[in-house]
Amino acid sequence: MQEHHLNIVSFTVPFPANYGGVLDVFYKLTSLKASGIRVHLHCFEYDRRPAFELNGYCDSVHYYRRNKGFKEQLSWKPYIVKGRRSEDLLNNLLSNDYPILFEGLHSCFYMDHPALKGRKLIYRESNIEHQYYFNLFRSEKKLSSRAYFLLESIKLHHYQKVLKNANLMLVVSEKDQDYLKNKFPGKNVVYLPSFHGNNQIKSKAGRGSYAFYHGNLSVVENSAAAEFLVREVFEGLDVPLLIAGMRPPEQLRQLAASKGISLLEDPTNEQMDQLIQDAHVNILVTFQATGLKLKLLNALFKGRFLVANHSMLSGTGLDSLCNLADSASELKTTLKTLFTQEFTQAMIDERKSILMTRYSDEINAKKLVDLIF
Repeated sequence: MQEHHLNIVSFTVPFPANYGGVLDVFYKLTSLKASGIRVHLHCFEYDRRPAFELNGYCDSVHYYRRNKGFKEQLSWKPYIVKGRRSEDLLNNLLSNDYPILFEGLHSCFYMDHPALKGRKLIYRESNIEHQYYFNLFRSEKKLSSRAYFLLESIKLHHYQKVLKNANLMLVVSEKDQDYLKNKFPGKNVVYLPSFHGNNQIKSKAGRGSYAFYHGNLSVVENSAAAEFLVREVFEGLDVPLLIAGMRPPEQLRQLAASKGISLLEDPTNEQMDQLIQDAHVNILVTFQATGLKLKLLNALFKGRFLVANHSMLSGTGLDSLCNLADSASELKTTLKTLFTQEFTQAMIDERKSILMTRYSDEINAKKLVDLIF
């Protein structure tokens, strides 16, 4: 059997796998390992330490320092791209002739480098980044952060033309696939859902006693969604709400405390899984209709009822498994109704029929291998 090698350039160290984009990278590594692919991982280190655990899934792991600071912003290249450059990375990529998979626009600094001309270059999309940053600009309240997000959005919109150098684009939602096909006609743009690590449905029939919202709360998109739920949905509603996530801002801490809402900071993966499973309803709303929110998949694989707005489900094909509601009044009504119902085995079986085909890591890893090799 022919031996296949693959370079993967990651925007960060993909372990521990405890938030969206990192989950896709890490479980892609585990799935490729199980498929017999020998991965050479290149990752940028800035807020995470080197992870010995990655050696178990990769033939080699290389770490590079991310350049940060105001000086890195003085460029027409986006800050998230320019800071992820390294001569060592380029030299390591040139030391072999294996295909190169760039994880997110963040990692694409060398995609248009003349020395890589003729190599098989693959772009893994996680968001339409300029849209994502523009929505962060709209959600942010702090003036300096708003200015940064807006400028970065403009730079990312201009920079995305680098993707014309990719031989293959792998996107996480059908909506994003339509965007990139329209932007780069003639390019091979393939829908490949995010890898997530769930290999069975762990949802439990019956009832829970609370509604649950979770996410990386240091991201303004998620903290804004949590504040919306506290202020506008659960105010006056006789349904307990629990919120959990990484690094919640002080404003959210104070708001939750003032409203008697439970807020769990920095839960472990095990705690998060248990909270998702035990909730009666997982409620997930977003004001960003980009990418695929991996917390949505986790809630469907592990939880009972799921309430989501249209932006959360955009391009996922998962509408039939969720209870859709957008406005605060619609969300209130839906929650009241669901707390009178039991989650049944028939509902679990329906999830199994959809999730274990379209969102199977094993099936999607085989698709990925076939596309690249």
